[in-house]
Amino acid sequence: MAALAVSALLSAGSAQASETRGPVTNLPLPRFVSMKASEGNVRRGPSLSHRIDWVFKRRDMPLEITAEYGHWRRVRDREGAGGWVHYSLLSGARTVIVEAELLELHVRPKEGTQVTAKLESGVIARLGDCDLEWCRLTSGGYKGWARKSALWGVRPDEIRD
Repeated sequence: MAALAVSALLSAGSAQASETRGPVTNLPLPRFVSMKASEGNVRRGPSLSHRIDWVFKRRDMPLEITAEYGHWRRVRDREGAGGWVHYSLLSGARTVIVEAELLELHVRPKEGTQVTAKLESGVIARLGDCDLEWCRLTSGGYKGWARKSALWGVRPDEIRD
């Protein structure tokens, strides 16, 4: 009886683990990517026969993949809007979007250090290294460290080297 209970627990644990991986790519779900194209149709379902609900029109925009089906990825933007896009429109290059009204880039990941630039809300930046509180960004020729809490496109617990 105890062996049966342990077996049931192990099966439940492996089912949960498989839910966190995409069935097509075996990559984590959800995960962040960016728009490779300057325009991308967002469809109601994962095929060309599904209706186009709208069009993403911002290259490098960070998106979160929440599901996979064949060559299609269900994505959402920072406002929660989303649908299905063809995988060829997406890039693994990581970007973030500034959510703070005015975000300071610092020379080091520490308050009080020299500010190299200030980014306005809505600016898209390339994502570099991240620790628990800070991320290194590149945007418009400027580089620096910014508070992770002011960004969309990176998980709060994500660490990148």
